[in-house]
Amino acid sequence: MALMVQKFGGTSIGSIDLLRHVARIICDTHSQGHQIIVVASAMGGETDRLVALAKEVDADYSGREFDALLATGEQCSSALLTIALIKQGVPAVSMTGTQAGICTDAVHSKARITYVASEKIQYYLKQAKVVVVAGFQGADEAGNITTLGRGGSDTTAVAIAAALQCDECQIYTDVDGIYTTDPRLVPQARRLKRITFEEILEMASLGSKVLQIRAVELAGKYNVPLRVLSTFDKGEGTLISYEENSMEDARISGIAFNQDEAQLTVRGVPDRPGVAASILAPISDANIEVDMIVQNVGSRDGIADFTFTVHRRDYTNALGILEDTAKALGAGKVRGNDKIVKISLVGVGMRSHAGVASKMFSALAKAGIDIRMISTSEIKISVVVAEGDMKAAVQVLHQAFELEKDTQA
Repeated sequence: MALMVQKFGGTSIGSIDLLRHVARIICDTHSQGHQIIVVASAMGGETDRLVALAKEVDADYSGREFDALLATGEQCSSALLTIALIKQGVPAVSMTGTQAGICTDAVHSKARITYVASEKIQYYLKQAKVVVVAGFQGADEAGNITTLGRGGSDTTAVAIAAALQCDECQIYTDVDGIYTTDPRLVPQARRLKRITFEEILEMASLGSKVLQIRAVELAGKYNVPLRVLSTFDKGEGTLISYEENSMEDARISGIAFNQDEAQLTVRGVPDRPGVAASILAPISDANIEVDMIVQNVGSRDGIADFTFTVHRRDYTNALGILEDTAKALGAGKVRGNDKIVKISLVGVGMRSHAGVASKMFSALAKAGIDIRMISTSEIKISVVVAEGDMKAAVQVLHQAFELEKDTQA
């Protein structure tokens, strides 16, 4: 008998029929003798509806009452799901985040969980009941309802699994696992049986939206095995856990890409100590995050070029700031390009295999795809290419590294 958390997202419980379907999944698990805590998101579209209602009353309000309003979405779905379980003969009880002991800081709309007082959950588990907890929410020390931000139900599920030392935390969604890349770009993309916390964090930070980054970080910190499963198709999904020796056989686990990038270059920068800080400080002061950075080696006449990338939504603002900075530094022209994409190879096997970068660059060169920037880390290699080359680049790399196969050379 295992103790597990099963979390269901909004697309999984978007209607009463879907709620009944999810209840049957839980019933099947319960019939196998497992103890289950279910975490429910709001029904699909409900949070957006509640946000729109609040904005109608006051477009700028985002405090205590905003959280009290949004939390009702998950309370509604958890109660309805519990009714569906009871209807199917499964003993169950619903709990709000506060009742379940989800304790948070006092930052409304983006609270962080400080601890889980799990005594009430354990009380109902000992009564052989399925405990259905409203995700996305908790309460601060004063008892005020707080919400955890978009995707917060994933964090609720992992926090409960960590507190109760569950055998597994299962995240049910509308996909049947983590793939080597987006199947819409590469039909041959393969579902991964396993992936490490490090790899999924890299892929999530690079644009993969299957799991909330905070939830994966929390799962890694407390060593909670995560499994991504489909609500609609049976299968074993993808298990996310710590690296095993067998994973040394795989050089690359997946290809991630991010289309929300823009590139900025200032030419003729005086090559002297502190110039990078002079360029990036005003960007940082404007609360603009910088991603990749490249500064070429200064030439004999003491000038260099400085290039970096930002989120595409910040492009216009960053461009104006950089033009002012370039004038102040006595630098040359500023160039910008908001039609780029970052493509990344991710894999823990890079630690023990040489030649991944050269193989990547050769494959792109043969396809006539120009590389604008390069960035590397221990388990990741990223390149910036023209936006129009994205699909071809992903397909070429997927084929070059034979990611469609279960085992890689």
